[in-house]
Amino acid sequence: MAKAKLEYIWLDGYKPTQSLRSKTKIVDNFDGKLESCPMWSFDGSSTEQAEGGSSDCLLKPVAIFPDPDRKNAFLVMTEVLDADGAAHESNGRATIDDDDNDFWFGFEQEYFLIDNNTGKPLGFPEAGYPRPQGPYYCSVGASNAYGREIIEEHLDLCLEAGVNVEGINAEVAAGQWEFQVFAKGAAEAGDHVWIGRYLLERTAEKYGVSIEWRPKPIKGDWNGSGMHANFSNSVLRTCGSKETYSTICEAFAPFVKEHIEVYGAENDQRLTGAHETQAIDKFSYGVSDRGASIRIPIATVENGWKGWLEDRRPASNGDPYKIAARIIKTVKTAKVADAVTA
Repeated sequence: MAKAKLEYIWLDGYKPTQSLRSKTKIVDNFDGKLESCPMWSFDGSSTEQAEGGSSDCLLKPVAIFPDPDRKNAFLVMTEVLDADGAAHESNGRATIDDDDNDFWFGFEQEYFLIDNNTGKPLGFPEAGYPRPQGPYYCSVGASNAYGREIIEEHLDLCLEAGVNVEGINAEVAAGQWEFQVFAKGAAEAGDHVWIGRYLLERTAEKYGVSIEWRPKPIKGDWNGSGMHANFSNSVLRTCGSKETYSTICEAFAPFVKEHIEVYGAENDQRLTGAHETQAIDKFSYGVSDRGASIRIPIATVENGWKGWLEDRRPASNGDPYKIAARIIKTVKTAKVADAVTA
């Protein structure tokens, strides 16, 4: 391959919600390997990550995927570093304490497809609202499912790129969809979610459609958008102990504020106690309870208390790196060593 396009992708410094940024680097004789991706830089003063008088920020490649939508191209996920090589304050990936990749994550990414001409979700009339929610979830047919061509193209691109998407489905509201991503290791899980988001944004461009990541863009009796975080470590996968699961769940109770702080902006509009959520200032857990903060899946119970947990609080616009980092930190506070069985 004589010349290759490397699309360097990073998260900017906008608050309270970071956005994706990217630019293309042309390289000669590229072998497709991460270690062959050079460090690069960008103007941090244009992304809220540096002052104009000292604006250089560095891009450190951390994951690479083939880009199935461009010729001779790759997607390069990067971390943002300061000019001295230290992790930038906006770099959530660098805060993950999971060196041995013992933590596995499955993120359920919900979002709305927005018609740029009307500013409303696909399926919404220019004035008023469509039929109440109910028929749209996992739906089929032109009167129920909106934007499927975008969703199917995105799914194919993700699979061709090697993003570990495990499924897609239409969600509860009109124009609302979801894709699920799984990976062993918190950093890798975050990489796959962000590349999946990037491909979705870029695919929707071609259709004049925007992606709405906010958790409650449609007010009233419509479900919000979340990014449920399914997680496990070796203890949860092997313990076979209801008591151990209770201990780990209860470890989350003292840290409600710390979790909500990194679970996405405007989440108070979604976590109301209605529409399959627990109130934002409360904490609860239970088997098969979709109104709880943390749901213990029935499959975990039926497998003899060996499996995973689902934190249902993260919002659709949350950073999976920061969410995973906080979950890991909390789980590590649980005193469960004596309860683990072979």
